[in-house]
Amino acid sequence: MTLYEELTARGLIAQITDEENIPKLINEGKAVFYIGFDPTADSLHAGHFMALCLMRRMQQYGNVPIALIGGGTAMVGDPSGRTDMRQMMTQETIRHNGECFKKQMARFIDFSDGKAIMDNNAEWLLKLNYVELLREVGPCFSVNNMLRAECYKQRMERGLSFLEFNYMIMQSYDFYALHQKYGCNLQCGGNDQWSNILGGTELIRRKLGHDVGGMTITLLLTSEGKKMGKTQSGAVWLDPDKTSPYDFYQYWRNVDDADVINCIKLLTFMPLGEIAEMEKWEGSKLNTAKEKLAWELTGLVHGEEEADKAQAAAKSLFVGGPAADVPTCTLTDDDLTDGSVDIITMMVKAKLVPSRSEGRRAIQQGGVEAAGEKVTDIAKSFTADELKGEGVLVRRGKKAFAKIKM
Repeated sequence: MTLYEELTARGLIAQITDEENIPKLINEGKAVFYIGFDPTADSLHAGHFMALCLMRRMQQYGNVPIALIGGGTAMVGDPSGRTDMRQMMTQETIRHNGECFKKQMARFIDFSDGKAIMDNNAEWLLKLNYVELLREVGPCFSVNNMLRAECYKQRMERGLSFLEFNYMIMQSYDFYALHQKYGCNLQCGGNDQWSNILGGTELIRRKLGHDVGGMTITLLLTSEGKKMGKTQSGAVWLDPDKTSPYDFYQYWRNVDDADVINCIKLLTFMPLGEIAEMEKWEGSKLNTAKEKLAWELTGLVHGEEEADKAQAAAKSLFVGGPAADVPTCTLTDDDLTDGSVDIITMMVKAKLVPSRSEGRRAIQQGGVEAAGEKVTDIAKSFTADELKGEGVLVRRGKKAFAKIKM
């Protein structure tokens, strides 16, 4: 099976611009391809996972990935999939976030000996003269075509700022700059980026007379229609300080039955033959598939040792055993009021709930346990002495746990 056939069999490919030449390009390991990552936070999250896995797969066949940090495009903000404009960030914040991205990407992509490239579009976008840019690339873009693009169409009724309207031109210019700098001949991205990718291929064709390729990968949605990597408490981050290996494991362990095989195909490196056998599984055997998915992905992000620990902790909690490796939240004297701390503060500190109102609601709905007993009083509190030593295990629902101690 060729690389392109495997990508297709896994359901990764959504659209390509050239069905004849792109498969040949990547199968022969001749693609110099890029994917952009706007540093809008100080960590990558599970929503970036599929792009990182695609880069790793294609690199294994000799193709050269370019990981492009969007230090320039993040100054504007991508309107794709958004209902409102992103908050503006300072250049200092964007630079810091980009450095965090670089460290995490190295777990997936081999940057040694020229096998991969990392660059930042701030290097060229922030130096552009506005009038020169208009004269150079403005004639290559039709406003009529841009307004028909999905990334803009869904925002037209709610309001699209002129700032965001420029995003397509900036992303297209990235492809143009990378093509001249590194010979980049293929852009990849989520299928919500199709219009932006077409803009880049057209700009290069009109300015340089070269045909280059564009390919989008399937955005993974849960059966509930939400993008992967979202929980009630926010995003599932790749940074262990923001989402612990245990919580990361639990997120994937608890995917819906209807999603588990699709996630395994798209995100793991398990052989397709083995996955085909798993597709026959039903009922309780799907829990085994979920454990396999969770272990594989936790191992990719945090290493096999952390994956083993997370799996052992999850199983011990399920059977009511010790929970030594459950995420721990350590409180200080500053968190105490008159020598104790209330259960809602404990839940917020441990990130079991995103807010105090959500904590009150969870308790009122009967979904909170502490020290093995259901919590019915929203004013329930624990003293500093009760939280010393092993602390108190707090459970929200059936799937979220945290050990809280002084």
